[in-house]
Amino acid sequence: MIKGIIFDIKRFAIHDGPGIRTTVFFKGCPLKCIWCHNPEGISPSKEMMYFEYKCIKCKTCEKMCPSKAIYFEGENHRIRREVCDICGICDENCPSGALKIVGIEITVQELIKEIEKDVLLYDSSGGGVTFSGGEPLMQHEFLKEVLKRCKEKRIHTAVDTSGFTKRKVLESIISYVDLFLYDFKIFDDEKHIKFTGVSNKIIKENLKFLIEKNKDVIVRIPLIPEINDDEEVYKILDFLSPFKKLKEVHILPYHDVREKYKRLGKNYLMEEKRIVPDKKIKEIRQIFERAKFFAKIGG
Repeated sequence: MIKGIIFDIKRFAIHDGPGIRTTVFFKGCPLKCIWCHNPEGISPSKEMMYFEYKCIKCKTCEKMCPSKAIYFEGENHRIRREVCDICGICDENCPSGALKIVGIEITVQELIKEIEKDVLLYDSSGGGVTFSGGEPLMQHEFLKEVLKRCKEKRIHTAVDTSGFTKRKVLESIISYVDLFLYDFKIFDDEKHIKFTGVSNKIIKENLKFLIEKNKDVIVRIPLIPEINDDEEVYKILDFLSPFKKLKEVHILPYHDVREKYKRLGKNYLMEEKRIVPDKKIKEIRQIFERAKFFAKIGG
């Protein structure tokens, strides 16, 4: 029995494709974007999140942890993450919900059952289900089986992907996907490697492949301050413009999510708090509009 690992199911989503949608977040991503908005989706394994503001310092977790991974220094909660085996005992027994295991294993049948709970919303709004992450294509065999079941039930499907995958993976799922939400972050390859950890050559090739296959594709550009809100915008535009079948581009404003990293015990590499001003975001949208794209701010 094929199982996948997900970290969230978001219902009533309105920014992940047409209509009202259910967005399923897969764990695991081959990219290491320094601004990642879903750091809990980077690792393919289960992780522990600690919500400091919820902690009542009762020390129940310290007393119950079988691996002695949790301890207190005075009133300060600490986790030895290198020895934590994610047994879940602290999650189950924390009276305030300050500790949470991120990541659950789920079967195809179990996930389809969750998706079907919102079928009436899909029918009334023209919505469906979106598979996001993380990178859903890292679990492509599981994803394919879920997509097949969705198509059997005539549920609209969207896959939110970085495009960083082998061509044969895309080929294996392409007939079961109605819409690709295709993240395109940086045009310059060296810069892409610096800020995401991987080359973008295969990303560019796979985007071209999907468009040539007449798939419905929306390119989504996360706008990151001082990384791709400069001349990169024009480089991305020059790359996309020859694709006449590509009609829509979404500009996704950057949000500071350092608190998520803290909860995971990870360092947030976007050290300075920066934003892209609203005026500049609107100007960038207009740049794409002048190039005859339907450009939207947000998903």
